[in-house]
Amino acid sequence: MSLFAGLAGLNLLFSLVGAQNTTSTYVEPSVPTGTPVPGDYTGALRPQIHYSPPQGFMNDPNGMFLDEDGVYHLYYQCEKDRAESSAIYPGAEGEAIFSGSAVIDVNNTSGFFPNQTNGVVALYTLNTMEEETQEVRHPYAGIAKRICSYKTRWPTREMAVILLRSTPKTPSCPSAVINSGIQKLFGTLLRNNGSWSLLMLKNLLLGESDGLIILDHRPGTRSDAKISDRIYTSPNLTTWTHASNFSRHGLLGLQYECPNLIQIPMLTNISIENPLEAANINSTDMFIMQISINPGAPLGGSTAQYFPGTFNGTHFSTVDSATRINDFGKDNYAGQFFYNIPPTSPQVSIAWASNWQYTQVVPTGETENFRGAMSLPRYNVLANTTRGEYTLVSLPYDLSSIYSDSSPLATSSSLANSSLLYDYSTTVPSGALTFNMTITSIPLDNVTGTANFTFTSSVTGESIRGGFYLGGDTPFFLNRGYLRGFEDPFFTDKFSTNNLINADTQTFRLQVVIDRSIIEVFLDNGLRSATTSFFAEGMLDTLAISTRELSPGVQVSADVYGLMSTWDQEEDMDGNVMANSTMSGQKVRRNMIGHISI
Repeated sequence: MSLFAGLAGLNLLFSLVGAQNTTSTYVEPSVPTGTPVPGDYTGALRPQIHYSPPQGFMNDPNGMFLDEDGVYHLYYQCEKDRAESSAIYPGAEGEAIFSGSAVIDVNNTSGFFPNQTNGVVALYTLNTMEEETQEVRHPYAGIAKRICSYKTRWPTREMAVILLRSTPKTPSCPSAVINSGIQKLFGTLLRNNGSWSLLMLKNLLLGESDGLIILDHRPGTRSDAKISDRIYTSPNLTTWTHASNFSRHGLLGLQYECPNLIQIPMLTNISIENPLEAANINSTDMFIMQISINPGAPLGGSTAQYFPGTFNGTHFSTVDSATRINDFGKDNYAGQFFYNIPPTSPQVSIAWASNWQYTQVVPTGETENFRGAMSLPRYNVLANTTRGEYTLVSLPYDLSSIYSDSSPLATSSSLANSSLLYDYSTTVPSGALTFNMTITSIPLDNVTGTANFTFTSSVTGESIRGGFYLGGDTPFFLNRGYLRGFEDPFFTDKFSTNNLINADTQTFRLQVVIDRSIIEVFLDNGLRSATTSFFAEGMLDTLAISTRELSPGVQVSADVYGLMSTWDQEEDMDGNVMANSTMSGQKVRRNMIGHISI
């Protein structure tokens, strides 16, 4: 079984595990805890290879780590009435838990795990909604505080929860967003003697005392605000010392969230057919700082940006002043990397596949009782490219393990100025499909022609379209405007980027993955990528790939594969998938680069 079967099918990876055995309490006694949540994954808009919650709303991925058994864990934000599947929940009326992260305290530096090498320490932001009183001007007890411990489903693993508090909301601005402590904890051995580092974002900073970030959201204070990432260090995960700031970089937004700082390898050559082969991956001292913002995205709403640079254990320095965007679509936000993957290997990430401009009103909430989904798990590396240095390359995890057939369902090696049409309405029950297209022998001058694809509903005529212009400034576009399942003024329907043709290889590669209501595209081995949600009245069931007016000598090939649902194996006799259920003895193991199995 592949990582995809584990990521979507085995809920031990994605569910907020541990609810059955937790000793923490939830403030709303009417909501049951320790009870698996049933989910109906048969809906026409329910993704089959992307993770989505069994019921209700979900957003940011949190607490992602790879444990010593090769099991990938992912926690996520969910609405408060889903506490029955929650691992951590608020302890008082009006409190909310915001994003956090987790690490494995192998050497028990925290002292929380005597005689244990696999203790997990989680940090998250607790937001309170109290009225402003004199008390809010006094600092909380330090920047980190241990509030509880609980047992997960593994009898020998204990998780200590470290709390970061944010400042109460002021009554003069009741709609203000409290977001002072969204943070990312990471461990580093670089020139830091094995100590821990904490990356924490500050928004609208007006003052600080004893590690407490003091916010003021009253009108007129914004012009005095400073926004920065702060880096703290600690020998024991409980006592923290401010080391440095990272500020005055990137897009200007309102909220700054979900930071990451991670060491990442580089590719020798991004242009080869299989860029992630081991011989093409080089260990480096390079890091990327990734920060999500909302609002402030060029397309509106939320997005993520990254900055390549170096980190010495206390200070992060960028290689240049450029701002780089992770994804040219509109539905990739709050991405997080799995902790504990060796820095010499491609780093694995997952993001929330939605946008805060419309996530509260998408039609799946009313029609299928869920809102929100995750992106595909992706491999990430840096590469020097035609456009510039230190580009973050993002490739989907190998999908071959969930192909519905080992052979392509449709294929063509002579697609130049021709077309391929495939009806998958009866051959791919999941409605999830992927195809790869390769264009070679592209001339360097006077290039003409286009390559296009369309997914269509044979019932309603709706479609989602994309294409690449080989001439001019070589733009690529994605268009979800021919669908009728959702109307919203902020649901932008067209996206584009330009993708320079590599003069050395004279080749363009495209991989597309579609999954009922999510499409992801990857250009030139992940040099550019886009994540886009979409909502059709009729299920898309026909794929057309075509090229037109190509220059003489250009060659085009394409392969189409069906993808199996990763939820089918989890369904009970009533068709429900139960969150927090695991299959005894099955664990996802990482044995080498590019191969993860159970």
